[in-house]
Amino acid sequence: MAPGHAHAHHEGGPPPSSPPAGTGWASAGVLFAGVLLLVQGVLGMLQGIVGIAEDDVLAVIGGYVFEFSTTAWGWTHLVLGVLLAAIGWGILAGASWARVGGVAVAALAVVANFLWLPYQPLWALVSIAVGVLVIWALCAAAD
Repeated sequence: MAPGHAHAHHEGGPPPSSPPAGTGWASAGVLFAGVLLLVQGVLGMLQGIVGIAEDDVLAVIGGYVFEFSTTAWGWTHLVLGVLLAAIGWGILAGASWARVGGVAVAALAVVANFLWLPYQPLWALVSIAVGVLVIWALCAAAD
């Protein structure tokens, strides 16, 4: 190859090194997971307030094995939303406990939203997808 060719730097030199841990995609994934948890937590709190305040806003679509009152679901979403937002904030602040807590609470949110399917099917599916994405991002970036 010619000396000025774009691939000339690979000849005879050491292979390119990988970036140090905590940079690039890994840290971007953790940051993204923290933001997603924070947003999902705030939306969960709003969803919980709606369920607690107005029983007639949410309607059950068909029969379902896991039936709870909308007030009970409201409290569930409110508490889960507070936990999600707090852990999302902890991830953004760099707290070491928050990544493990994020995986655990995101998994709990996935299960809760699966049980929530007959009340808000589209939103529950979106929340399940967000939870799975958060779990993947936090696990893929494990040091």
